[in-house]
Amino acid sequence: MEQALGQAQAHWNAGHADQAERLCQHVLALWPGQSDALHLMGLMAHAYGNLDLAIDHLRKACLAPRVPAAFLSNLAEMCRQKGLLEEAERAARRAVTLESTLVAGWNNLGIILQEAGKLEESLHCLERVAALQPGSPEAHNNLGNTLKRMGRLAEARRCYEAALALAPAYAEAFSNRANLLTELGLLDEALADARRAININPRLADAYINAGAAELAAGRYEQALRWADALANFAPLHVGAMVVKAKALSYLNRLDEALVEVRRAVASVPENGEAQNALGEVLQARGNTAEALAAFERAAASLGFAPEKALLNRASLLMELGERDKAEQAFAALLARFPRAAGAWFNFSDLHRFTTADDPALEAMEALLATGGVQALNDRIALGFALAKAWMDLGEAERAFAYLDEANRNKRATFSYDSAATEQWMASIAAAFSAEAMARPGEAVAGSEAALFVLGMPRSGTSLVEQILASHPLVFGAGELADIPHLTQRVPSYPGSAAQMAPEAEAALGRRYLESLRTRAGSHAYLVDKMPSNFFHAGFINRILPGARIIHVRRNPVDTCLSCYSKLFTREQLFAYDQTELGLFYRAYERLMTHWRAVLPADRFLEIEYEELVADLEGGVRRLLAFCGLEWSPACLDFHQTRRLVRTASVNQVRQPLFNSSVGRWKPYARQLGPLLAALGVEGVEGKPAEAGRIG
Repeated sequence: MEQALGQAQAHWNAGHADQAERLCQHVLALWPGQSDALHLMGLMAHAYGNLDLAIDHLRKACLAPRVPAAFLSNLAEMCRQKGLLEEAERAARRAVTLESTLVAGWNNLGIILQEAGKLEESLHCLERVAALQPGSPEAHNNLGNTLKRMGRLAEARRCYEAALALAPAYAEAFSNRANLLTELGLLDEALADARRAININPRLADAYINAGAAELAAGRYEQALRWADALANFAPLHVGAMVVKAKALSYLNRLDEALVEVRRAVASVPENGEAQNALGEVLQARGNTAEALAAFERAAASLGFAPEKALLNRASLLMELGERDKAEQAFAALLARFPRAAGAWFNFSDLHRFTTADDPALEAMEALLATGGVQALNDRIALGFALAKAWMDLGEAERAFAYLDEANRNKRATFSYDSAATEQWMASIAAAFSAEAMARPGEAVAGSEAALFVLGMPRSGTSLVEQILASHPLVFGAGELADIPHLTQRVPSYPGSAAQMAPEAEAALGRRYLESLRTRAGSHAYLVDKMPSNFFHAGFINRILPGARIIHVRRNPVDTCLSCYSKLFTREQLFAYDQTELGLFYRAYERLMTHWRAVLPADRFLEIEYEELVADLEGGVRRLLAFCGLEWSPACLDFHQTRRLVRTASVNQVRQPLFNSSVGRWKPYARQLGPLLAALGVEGVEGKPAEAGRIG
């Protein structure tokens, strides 16, 4: 039997798998539980991609009374690959207990503990491996992964670079460094590293995922889809590929397709927390809040790093649902468990009213931005905005803007934005929808009166107006829909070709919009589409939906811009992170709105002044409802009591009664707003810009 096993091992080492398997089967026929034969059969099954069979063989091999530690270590690694982290940890701990000098055992245990989120223990294991094998690139790479997950990014980067110095063609180290560089906001460098990894090893799945993550972070969603599809070509059930694809589809507003993808991921590995969390995100985006909460709770109960993300998503969803007390408790519980969770601090700060400088939350956030705190760029940006809000609450303008300016600079450095090109594009829209083009005979679109559009600059009061309208029993508030921007993409060479569109083509686009509206509105007669940036497309809206009502919300320019500059947006508002660019964008927006004011039908275009609405809520609401053709409803005055999902930067403000504290908010910060005021051309203390002029 020993001779047969020796020959089987020799055949396997020589690449003769058939002969090796026959010999193992011969041994097992004589001795069914023979552990060496079972172990070798497991290694062969693993090599040929049959992970379930491999684990089955290894489990049986490890039942032997004097099982070698290496068998347990290999079982641990296979269970890790299957996602069976608890079993993997038990096997790896047994391995190093049996043989304390087994480097592979300590390495496998370190990686398993890392994936289970037990980072301090993982660090201990992997530091031991690196000390025992300083010339091993794998040891440095694995240690780097744990340091990265601990947020110690500079140390992690040194580990990856040490690995690459020892092995310049080490694909995994390039891939892992790509993932780290994405967290640091160095997206082009990250993508270059991911490409290097794929060129070295075209079947390294993580490299495709990390390339997709860099593209997602850069807002290049179509490219992210391509990376996910490239991985799916050789690993169609890879959970990471399905999650990346679902995220990209969600960003592209292809939510039905995204839902199919995440359901496939969950069906493939139901216990995978990342898949459950991604399912929750897609369900939340679709408005399926109860199902989303359930998915987040399943993800929160999983092992690894999904729980932190899932708990953050759950607390954020409670906030969007108006469950303020539950949301604040959820953020506090999350921070007690994950005190370095920058996203939780950001949302907690938005909910929390700071009244004293010795608030422990302030101290905790400032410590995270100090030396030894968080290093990921997005975390530092989020904390900067959170601290700016806190010091604004306390009336400390200089301290607030020290954080705010740095956070905005860091955010601005993560993307490209051309202010002049944006202004030119807005001018081209006005030229395409000239007075002559707007006066062309159009085609009636039945039912278009049901569409109510609330638009304007972000942070101008659009969420307030939507909440007022959504409090009416006949009106459904749909939030910020991307339907109109997507419809413009169906017009070749938009906006230049818009004036040449045939009336029947315009009407077809309008009917397409209304089909989606009816699905969302349910039994409600009217639907509010509150995408602020639809102000770009007000002329297009009127052409394809001639019965639709367009409500433009205006607010003091400096108050509006300060509110934009002090907010980290979920949706990308690329103009908002530099005071000069923000002011120039506002002036271009004013010019475009001056144009719409001149060319849109007066009975289909209403302007609401935020300050006037605050001063006379009932009068403003009556005027708004009359314009929309709605009967008076007193519920519209109690808008803050309306329970509905709100996904907007003003999610917390619309839950509160109306106050005038935000009117003239900019004045205490005049010294810090010099570039903005100059770009706006502000005259006097009222913060009003000089005449914006007209286009066309």
